[in-house]
Amino acid sequence: MGRLHPALTPTNKFLSYDGPEVTSVVVNKGARRVYLLNGDDILRSYDMELGFAPLGHKEIEGDGKTPEGQYFIDRRNPNSAYHLSIGISYPNAADRAKAAAMGKSPGGEIFLHGEPNNPKARRRAARVDDWTAGCIAVTNEEIEEIYAMVKNGTPIFLNP
Repeated sequence: MGRLHPALTPTNKFLSYDGPEVTSVVVNKGARRVYLLNGDDILRSYDMELGFAPLGHKEIEGDGKTPEGQYFIDRRNPNSAYHLSIGISYPNAADRAKAAAMGKSPGGEIFLHGEPNNPKARRRAARVDDWTAGCIAVTNEEIEEIYAMVKNGTPIFLNP
């Protein structure tokens, strides 16, 4: 089990986790790093990819940006088009209001996910940096750990 964190164990398709609670997720967009924290202690950290236009806060659907600010993990999808995904609560009320003032949709469906399940999309993602439409992407092995460790309701801080 070399790659697994000591508190992670395989159970069928998914990992199970019985270590310290993940109390927050921090995404540092500029450094391309995701951190799982228990208080101030870093439990795990990962390299990541972002949306195809990574600078700045997501404002409207299709802009290719990854949101910035505080949100929450609010859902999970074991049958995603990507190898597992956990949802981020974007857009919030302020995001919706700002987009509406521009006469646009804020978009949505922002996830932290693994690699595409589609072979053609997976090959493209392997060749291109910041290949998502605004999501945060990690490897399949990493999303399996994150999926097991991070519970719905966990705050996620997306920093520039």
